[in-house]
Amino acid sequence: MGFSCADTGDLVEFRSPFALENWTLPVLELTIVLGSVLALVYAVRRWRRHGDATNLAIWFGATAYLFVIEPPLYFPGAFGIDGYVDTMFAHNLFTVEFLWGRLPLYIVAIYPLLGTIAFETVRRIGVFRRYGIWAGACAVGLVHHAFYEIFDHIGPQLRWWEWALDNPINQPMFASVPMGSVVVFAALWPMSLALCVQFMIGRHVDGGTVFTGPQIVWRTVVIGLAASVGTFVLPLPATVIGLAGDTVRGVVYAAELAVMAAVGAAAIWRSWSAARADPTALGPRNPLVELYAVVYLVVFAGLWAAALPDYLAARDGMTAEGDPIGSLPYTLICFVVAAVCTAATWTDRSKNRSVREDPTRHGSELLT
Repeated sequence: MGFSCADTGDLVEFRSPFALENWTLPVLELTIVLGSVLALVYAVRRWRRHGDATNLAIWFGATAYLFVIEPPLYFPGAFGIDGYVDTMFAHNLFTVEFLWGRLPLYIVAIYPLLGTIAFETVRRIGVFRRYGIWAGACAVGLVHHAFYEIFDHIGPQLRWWEWALDNPINQPMFASVPMGSVVVFAALWPMSLALCVQFMIGRHVDGGTVFTGPQIVWRTVVIGLAASVGTFVLPLPATVIGLAGDTVRGVVYAAELAVMAAVGAAAIWRSWSAARADPTALGPRNPLVELYAVVYLVVFAGLWAAALPDYLAARDGMTAEGDPIGSLPYTLICFVVAAVCTAATWTDRSKNRSVREDPTRHGSELLT
């Protein structure tokens, strides 16, 4: 990508958004960071006004997970794991960078943003209420996977990051994306986060519990640590069986994703069908998620449209500039899944005013 670690600055570094690799980098950065900040503001106000700490647990739990998982990937030697983990990827340089160019601000922001969108979408449709924690967590994994893969399959082509293809951990590849990213980071870690958040806080909030600040803090720390453990445990079948080879590992990864997606899709569809028939089956509204999920999809549709000419002209999986392309057919499927789930969150916005306008149950405020 035209730079080395020696070229990057310090613990924190700033640069002009007009001096980045291409115009898509600041667009991506603004979309993700703005959404994450708004999600945090909404989470704080929802807790203060309605006693619902779930959004805070998602936001800070996802951030805690980030700081457990990401630093060892950037500095394996400092954590004593360089004999097992080599460089997996390198981010491009964005407007705000941390850790000597390793960690862009938007990466810090994307964990809580997409975690919030996925969890609150499933919660709104009523999956947790109807089918419990495990089915709800599978549904969260599916929704997060759809939103994340829209981003994951375009990133390398637009030079947002570059995968280390000679690292065996990144094999096998699905187009320009390692199967580990497709399954573990796009689906299993949000599933793990959802399990922990719903068990530690969500189910108690649904029962009327109001948590204090200190209670939220220690539970959120536990959520971040437990979700990290879950991310190790959930892909174990692929990790162990995959020792037989890359192809076997890819097949097992795909099988795990298929099982999770099947459970999640069935739970979402049946819960949505029940909610259309009976609005009281809906979970609490999150107007920010309802709106920002649309913003996210529109922005990424524009980014994909801009990348499409080079994508269609690519040969052997590479553009004329030498950038790897993702899978457009798979991305389109993810767009459809994400759009349908977003549409489901808008159920009953006009049919039943008594349900729609109950601020205690549905959080009808946005940021006011």
